[in-house]
Amino acid sequence: MIRPLLCAALLLLPFTAGSGLAQSARQPGEPYELVRALQAVQDGIANGDTAAHGSHIALIRQIGEKFLAADPAVWSNPQNSQAVVIYLLSGGAPQIVRKLPRDKMNVDERLFNGALAYVEGRQEEAREQLKDVKPRTLSSGLGGQVALVQGALFARTEASLAVERLDDARLLLPGTLVEEAALRREILLVGQAEDFDKFEFLTLAYIRHYRNSIYAGDFWQRFSTGMTQSSLALDERRFARIAALLEQIDRASRLKLYLVIARAAMVRGRLAVTRLAGERALTLSADASADRERAHFFRGAARALSEEYDGGLAELKAVDRSKLPERDVPLFNATVQLALDVRKPLPAGSAAAADKPPATPARLDLASSTVTLARAQKQLRELELFTRDRRP
Repeated sequence: MIRPLLCAALLLLPFTAGSGLAQSARQPGEPYELVRALQAVQDGIANGDTAAHGSHIALIRQIGEKFLAADPAVWSNPQNSQAVVIYLLSGGAPQIVRKLPRDKMNVDERLFNGALAYVEGRQEEAREQLKDVKPRTLSSGLGGQVALVQGALFARTEASLAVERLDDARLLLPGTLVEEAALRREILLVGQAEDFDKFEFLTLAYIRHYRNSIYAGDFWQRFSTGMTQSSLALDERRFARIAALLEQIDRASRLKLYLVIARAAMVRGRLAVTRLAGERALTLSADASADRERAHFFRGAARALSEEYDGGLAELKAVDRSKLPERDVPLFNATVQLALDVRKPLPAGSAAAADKPPATPARLDLASSTVTLARAQKQLRELELFTRDRRP
């Protein structure tokens, strides 16, 4: 349990403003030991310990005060100097670190300067300082922290490198807040790269170890973004695996995601996924709700534009369009019109055409007409582009 660790850490730091160096010298704990206590408390946050979350800011402040009160000679110990870098990357105050005797520090300049630049918001400088640092050549405590920062620094410019560094962070510091944070960052990058197998692996790893984390909400937000802004959820063959992942989140969020998936799939012509997601949304939505009407819209569209024309059209006609969000109304109207158009009687043709019986008694069979289906999907995509800039 983390609470005894939290208590021990706070007992280790009975520092007050008037205690002075003499009292500090009698207190146990090298700087690297104090930082280990901080990391233990932060690991409790990853496990959902609210007491740890509420106290770690005070602990960071007390450690900073201890650093300032320390004998300058302690910084010649590489463990203590590296602890300063870990302290910075764990939420420590840069203004405290800038007051420490820099000339006494026994640590790689790139690490020290890169950590300062990162926490002070100088991203370009931080990237330059840290780009060639290999986390696995460092101690696990320091290497994991540096790898996590590199993952954040290179996420926009070199996504593949960022993923590698976040993998390093997870491997170097398993079971810690660093691994929890690495999973949260990496899930979005892997989603954007459309690597479904790794996306699934990271999700299951988070659920297994950190579902109670104080920051779990952030993970699921990144999960949702990674899934819905890519094609991960649009493959019918892996829909069951997607559904299994979604079972891990709350009902309201699950419903919202199924509706997002259904709409994206319909616009991209993935009618099988549109129907599957629409059906899931129907089971999760309340009677007569706006969400229920949207679910019927998406399922009805998928049915009408595939093999169940009559049932799908009837479902579309029963939708209460007044309950649809404004952004869906043009898409709904166009879908209904499209469904009606594909079964219009054939126009009178030439005499030669008149001598030939139609393929069906008086209507086209959409299920056997790939050309008509392709046209329907193209019109839906064009309508989506037309309405995109008008969304609320």
